[in-house]
Amino acid sequence: MAFISGAGATNVDLLFQGFDRLANEGEELYAKDFSLQLGGGVPATLINLGRLGIETKIATELGNDMFSEFAKGEFLKNGVTPTNLYEGNEIPLNITSAIILPHDRAFYSYGKGSIAADDKAREKFYNIATGSKLVIMQLGGFLDVYKRLHEEGTTLVLDTGWDDNMSLETYADYLEIADFYTPNQKEAVKITGESTPEKAALKLKEYFDRVVVKIDKDGCIGIDDEMFVVPGIDEFKAVDSTGAGDAFLAGFMYGLFYDYCLKDCILFGNITGGKSVTKVGALSGYLNEKQLLEYFKRYKN
Repeated sequence: MAFISGAGATNVDLLFQGFDRLANEGEELYAKDFSLQLGGGVPATLINLGRLGIETKIATELGNDMFSEFAKGEFLKNGVTPTNLYEGNEIPLNITSAIILPHDRAFYSYGKGSIAADDKAREKFYNIATGSKLVIMQLGGFLDVYKRLHEEGTTLVLDTGWDDNMSLETYADYLEIADFYTPNQKEAVKITGESTPEKAALKLKEYFDRVVVKIDKDGCIGIDDEMFVVPGIDEFKAVDSTGAGDAFLAGFMYGLFYDYCLKDCILFGNITGGKSVTKVGALSGYLNEKQLLEYFKRYKN
């Protein structure tokens, strides 16, 4: 059976909601609401895909601590098979306490950010990713694995996030082997050096047969034979944008997995990304496959 895989650090979010302000030094405030859930990144995309009925696998770092046990349970509950790359005794996850205020958020985080991939970790990731129909690419220590998978015919989808030093030159090794790249408009303008998302999309067409540039609430620009825009879903009212890009990527990859055309893949992404912002947290707002296909049928035309 075909599946989708990726490698990335696991993030756990402790979400405190219902504050009017931050506590001053020496004060204690009680939240009106609290939730514990996995955060964004590759794990969030794979969990969203698992919820859509696609078999997914992740190479990540997990320990023996309570947060790692929680993460393992969340992966398995949502159809994601984890492979552990960590062998130490510390907490290898990124843990964030997010204080949700009426008009802003504050964060307190622990962790090292990304996985420190060595040869053993790379081989473990390669072993679980071999045979994937699609693999999520990220910057970091797994470039050699992506190259091997590319040579074997695996479809690679690059998702980078913001980087002050991003450019077509610095990302060249990844862009050369990626089949798709899914930047938002800020990232697309930065990496290409162009002045608008439309010009950035045209520049990226020099590197990719099919181009995707997300333009926030306005939807997404696509280019295959010609440029087009797939509008956002107006009925989804934004509450929290955390994880929206990860959710878009899940819907987009759902379409690729089932061989839809580019415009349809983007519509799937707009639906899953739009739904994600309707609740607080990276994984609170989501759809199952039946609901996704109902929205798709409604908005396709």
